[in-house]
Amino acid sequence: GSLVVNYPFDDDEQGIAIYSKSPDDAVFQALALAYSKENAKMYQGSPCKDMYPTEYFPHGITNGAQWYNVPGGMQDWNYLHTNCFEVTIELGCVKYPRAEELPKYWAQNRRSLLQFMKQV
Repeated sequence: GSLVVNYPFDDDEQGIAIYSKSPDDAVFQALALAYSKENAKMYQGSPCKDMYPTEYFPHGITNGAQWYNVPGGMQDWNYLHTNCFEVTIELGCVKYPRAEELPKYWAQNRRSLLQFMKQV
């Protein structure tokens, strides 16, 4: 896991981790940024220092393919075949948080979710 919003494309023609710009790249960046700005830890860009000390996401967002290449991913398929603008929101460094930690996740993401919905 991580703490970042990633946006299309998740794949590129060469199959390597490199920025893969979609035709609506600016819109995707704006959507991702709207979410990350409201989550202070995400927006800082280095959320999982203990696990991934060199990982850095400027303003808490990343192009999916630049982070790591995912051929055939759902957000790319939905964008290309249904015109659905989908992003992937990673909510934390731990994939399976304990139940007692869930209120903390809600507190960290409540404003982000509201801001994200306002983008519609």
